[in-house]
Amino acid sequence: MTEIPDARAAGLGPFERWLSLWVAMAIAVGLGLGALVPDLFSALAGLEAASVNLPVALLIWAMVFPMMVGVDFGALRRIGDRSKGLIITLAVNWLIKPFTMAALGVLFFEHVFAGLIPPDDAQAYLAGVILLGAAPCTAMVFVWSQLTRGDPTYTLVQVSVNDVVMVFAFAPIVAFLLGVGNIIVPYETLVMSVILYILIPLAAGVTVRQKLIEWGGEAAVDRFRARIKPLTVAGLLVTVVLLFGFQGNVILDRPLVIGLIAVPLLLQSYGMFFLAYLAARAWRVPFEVAAPCALIGTSNFFELAVAVAISLFGLGSGAALATVVGVLVEVPVMLSLVAFANRTRHWFPAN
Repeated sequence: MTEIPDARAAGLGPFERWLSLWVAMAIAVGLGLGALVPDLFSALAGLEAASVNLPVALLIWAMVFPMMVGVDFGALRRIGDRSKGLIITLAVNWLIKPFTMAALGVLFFEHVFAGLIPPDDAQAYLAGVILLGAAPCTAMVFVWSQLTRGDPTYTLVQVSVNDVVMVFAFAPIVAFLLGVGNIIVPYETLVMSVILYILIPLAAGVTVRQKLIEWGGEAAVDRFRARIKPLTVAGLLVTVVLLFGFQGNVILDRPLVIGLIAVPLLLQSYGMFFLAYLAARAWRVPFEVAAPCALIGTSNFFELAVAVAISLFGLGSGAALATVVGVLVEVPVMLSLVAFANRTRHWFPAN
């Protein structure tokens, strides 16, 4: 970790630096409240409209909206500037990562851990990791790019392109992989999740961004995002509390389940990073592009995965639990890879 440049200057605030700790604390609070006031969680679960849990929907929008305000689709005009890195990013994110995540999920949950996980739970955890694998990062990748002194213009372009692709590719890929895993979900529910948790926040974010730029330029956008950033923190942690309030009995009965879910997630994260990173090295991509192009394929849009898992399978589902485990392991993994990238900068040609 000593190779990571100034985390505060790069945008890694106290929340991001200690994300896993806050999530662990929220898990403990959720388990405690679930045992103390189970009726409260039952009441919250009943607040639904059209199969959408209203409290969770509000929390997810609170998490996602600040990120969407930061997306600049004007960057798409520069899509051809660093085409090698973008090709690697798109290939890893959409042609490789979802399928390797599904394969690892099947391997571990249905075979390696078969004696430790009931079959119904194994399918639920498989669904959760599939949702994580099909949702590439859209926000934290800016932080990882800054920590490796990545090219900010390239990072903006790759995030914008991935958001466009996600609108069209997320639902079909998830539906296909869930079907292959014999997990049947209503396709219309999946499409509705994309509309609720990608299209609507994205449209709102683009609209607000345009208005802010008209009033005060990019500085106004930065100030606005800084003011609403606590919404993301609060939304994520309260969602975790709710999830673990419903999952309390499962976790307390089988405390090793979080570690079991983490195994394929860790293998996937490190595997995808080194695949993209070494491909960039072989293709002689400059480091300031190679690092962010590998990191975006490693990090996940876990807010979206959590939201869709809840919409498809419910607050108390194993799928929702698996997506939260993804949040728990995200930051330690990503910081270790940032440190590795900074130590191997000399592997790449000068820009």
